[in-house]
Amino acid sequence: MKSFLLVLAATFLVLLTVAAIQPFASAPPKDTAATLRQLEAEFMKAAAEHGSQGYLSYYADEAVEVPNGAPIIQGKVNIAKTMGFLDQKDSHLTWTPVGADMCASGDMGYTYGTYEFRSKDKDGKPTVDHGKYTSIWKKQKDGSWKVVLDMGNASAEPGQ
Repeated sequence: MKSFLLVLAATFLVLLTVAAIQPFASAPPKDTAATLRQLEAEFMKAAAEHGSQGYLSYYADEAVEVPNGAPIIQGKVNIAKTMGFLDQKDSHLTWTPVGADMCASGDMGYTYGTYEFRSKDKDGKPTVDHGKYTSIWKKQKDGSWKVVLDMGNASAEPGQ
Protein backbone atom coordinates (compact mmCIF):
# COMPACT_ATOMS: atom_id res chain seq x y z
CA MET A 1 0.00 0.00 0.00
CA LYS A 2 2.83 2.35 0.88
CA SER A 3 4.50 1.82 -2.52
CA PHE A 4 1.17 2.36 -4.29
CA LEU A 5 0.76 5.73 -2.54
CA LEU A 6 4.34 6.65 -3.44
CA VAL A 7 3.75 5.83 -7.13
CA LEU A 8 0.45 7.72 -7.05
CA ALA A 9 2.12 10.79 -5.52
CA ALA A 10 4.98 10.66 -8.06
CA THR A 11 2.51 10.38 -10.94
CA PHE A 12 0.54 13.31 -9.59
CA LEU A 13 3.72 15.44 -9.36
CA VAL A 14 4.69 14.55 -12.95
CA LEU A 15 1.23 15.48 -14.22
CA LEU A 16 1.33 18.79 -12.32
CA THR A 17 4.75 19.60 -13.76
CA VAL A 18 3.68 18.80 -17.32
CA ALA A 19 0.50 20.87 -16.92
CA ALA A 20 2.49 23.82 -15.59
CA ILE A 21 5.07 23.70 -18.40
CA GLN A 22 2.68 23.05 -21.30
CA PRO A 23 1.18 26.58 -21.59
CA PHE A 24 4.64 28.11 -21.75
CA ALA A 25 5.91 25.63 -24.32
CA SER A 26 2.99 26.22 -26.67
CA ALA A 27 2.63 30.00 -26.24
CA PRO A 28 3.11 31.80 -29.56
CA PRO A 29 6.05 34.16 -29.79
CA LYS A 30 5.22 37.77 -28.94
CA ASP A 31 5.13 40.25 -31.81
CA THR A 32 7.77 42.97 -31.63
CA ALA A 33 8.97 45.97 -33.62
CA ALA A 34 10.93 43.45 -35.72
CA THR A 35 7.58 41.89 -36.68
CA LEU A 36 6.45 45.24 -38.08
CA ARG A 37 9.72 45.72 -39.99
CA GLN A 38 9.25 42.28 -41.55
CA LEU A 39 5.66 43.18 -42.46
CA GLU A 40 6.92 46.35 -44.17
CA ALA A 41 9.24 44.25 -46.36
CA GLU A 42 6.40 41.89 -47.27
CA PHE A 43 4.08 44.86 -47.86
CA MET A 44 6.51 46.47 -50.32
CA LYS A 45 7.08 43.16 -52.13
CA ALA A 46 3.31 42.66 -52.52
CA ALA A 47 2.98 46.18 -53.98
CA ALA A 48 5.87 45.59 -56.40
CA GLU A 49 4.53 42.23 -57.57
CA HIS A 50 0.77 42.89 -57.55
CA GLY A 51 0.37 46.66 -57.82
CA SER A 52 -2.54 48.27 -56.05
CA GLN A 53 -4.12 44.94 -55.09
CA GLY A 54 -0.94 43.81 -53.34
CA TYR A 55 -0.58 47.17 -51.65
CA LEU A 56 -4.17 47.25 -50.43
CA SER A 57 -4.01 43.68 -49.12
CA TYR A 58 -2.10 45.13 -46.16
CA TYR A 59 -4.80 47.70 -45.33
CA ALA A 60 -7.62 47.15 -42.84
CA ASP A 61 -11.13 47.77 -44.14
CA GLU A 62 -11.45 50.80 -41.84
CA ALA A 63 -8.01 52.20 -42.76
CA VAL A 64 -7.41 55.93 -43.07
CA GLU A 65 -4.99 57.51 -45.55
CA VAL A 66 -3.58 60.99 -44.86
CA PRO A 67 -1.99 61.94 -48.20
CA ASN A 68 0.38 64.84 -48.71
CA GLY A 69 -1.51 67.98 -49.76
CA ALA A 70 -4.85 66.21 -50.13
CA PRO A 71 -7.92 65.51 -47.99
CA ILE A 72 -8.08 62.55 -45.60
CA ILE A 73 -9.40 59.36 -47.20
CA GLN A 74 -11.42 57.03 -44.99
CA GLY A 75 -11.96 53.35 -45.71
CA LYS A 76 -10.06 50.83 -47.82
CA VAL A 77 -12.68 51.06 -50.59
CA ASN A 78 -12.10 54.80 -50.96
CA ILE A 79 -8.33 54.48 -50.66
CA ALA A 80 -8.39 51.90 -53.47
CA LYS A 81 -9.84 54.53 -55.81
CA THR A 82 -6.59 56.52 -55.48
CA MET A 83 -4.07 53.69 -55.88
CA GLY A 84 -4.37 52.94 -59.59
CA PHE A 85 -0.99 54.57 -60.21
CA LEU A 86 0.61 51.48 -58.65
CA ASP A 87 -0.67 49.43 -61.59
CA GLN A 88 1.16 51.51 -64.21
CA LYS A 89 4.29 49.79 -65.54
CA ASP A 90 6.45 52.90 -65.18
CA SER A 91 5.45 53.56 -61.56
CA HIS A 92 7.63 52.14 -58.81
CA LEU A 93 7.05 52.89 -55.14
CA THR A 94 9.68 51.75 -52.65
CA TRP A 95 10.10 52.59 -49.01
CA THR A 96 12.56 51.96 -46.23
CA PRO A 97 11.55 51.69 -42.59
CA VAL A 98 13.81 53.75 -40.34
CA GLY A 99 12.07 52.93 -37.07
CA ALA A 100 9.33 50.82 -35.56
CA ASP A 101 7.82 50.23 -32.17
CA MET A 102 5.14 48.08 -30.60
CA CYS A 103 2.80 48.99 -27.74
CA ALA A 104 3.11 46.99 -24.53
CA SER A 105 -0.12 45.08 -25.22
CA GLY A 106 1.34 43.81 -28.50
CA ASP A 107 -1.73 44.60 -30.59
CA MET A 108 -0.73 47.94 -32.11
CA GLY A 109 2.46 49.50 -33.38
CA TYR A 110 3.94 51.89 -35.88
CA THR A 111 6.63 52.17 -38.50
CA TYR A 112 8.16 55.23 -40.10
CA GLY A 113 10.73 55.85 -42.77
CA THR A 114 11.40 57.25 -46.19
CA TYR A 115 9.93 56.52 -49.59
CA GLU A 116 10.82 56.99 -53.24
CA PHE A 117 8.35 57.06 -56.11
CA ARG A 118 9.67 56.72 -59.66
CA SER A 119 7.43 57.35 -62.63
CA LYS A 120 7.29 59.20 -65.94
CA ASP A 121 5.67 62.55 -66.57
CA LYS A 122 3.20 63.27 -69.39
CA ASP A 123 6.12 63.73 -71.80
CA GLY A 124 7.66 60.39 -70.88
CA LYS A 125 10.52 61.89 -68.86
CA PRO A 126 11.51 60.02 -65.69
CA THR A 127 10.55 61.65 -62.40
CA VAL A 128 11.54 60.82 -58.85
CA ASP A 129 9.67 61.95 -55.75
CA HIS A 130 10.96 61.46 -52.21
CA GLY A 131 9.28 61.69 -48.86
CA LYS A 132 8.63 60.36 -45.40
CA TYR A 133 5.86 58.13 -44.12
CA THR A 134 4.34 56.78 -40.93
CA SER A 135 2.11 53.71 -40.78
CA ILE A 136 0.06 52.62 -37.79
CA TRP A 137 -0.42 48.84 -37.66
CA LYS A 138 -3.13 47.01 -35.70
CA LYS A 139 -3.43 43.31 -35.00
CA GLN A 140 -6.69 42.00 -36.39
CA LYS A 141 -9.06 39.49 -34.76
CA ASP A 142 -7.66 36.74 -37.01
CA GLY A 143 -4.11 37.47 -35.78
CA SER A 144 -2.96 39.22 -38.96
CA TRP A 145 -1.54 42.73 -38.97
CA LYS A 146 -3.06 45.51 -41.09
CA VAL A 147 -2.34 49.18 -41.65
CA VAL A 148 -5.07 51.27 -40.04
CA LEU A 149 -3.55 54.69 -40.68
CA ASP A 150 -0.96 55.69 -43.27
CA MET A 151 0.41 59.13 -43.94
CA GLY A 152 3.22 60.59 -45.96
CA ASN A 153 4.69 63.89 -46.99
CA ALA A 154 7.04 64.92 -49.73
CA SER A 155 10.68 65.94 -49.24
CA ALA A 156 12.86 67.98 -51.55
CA GLU A 157 15.77 65.56 -51.08
CA PRO A 158 16.01 61.84 -50.25
CA GLY A 159 16.04 61.03 -46.54
CA GLN A 160 14.78 64.47 -45.39
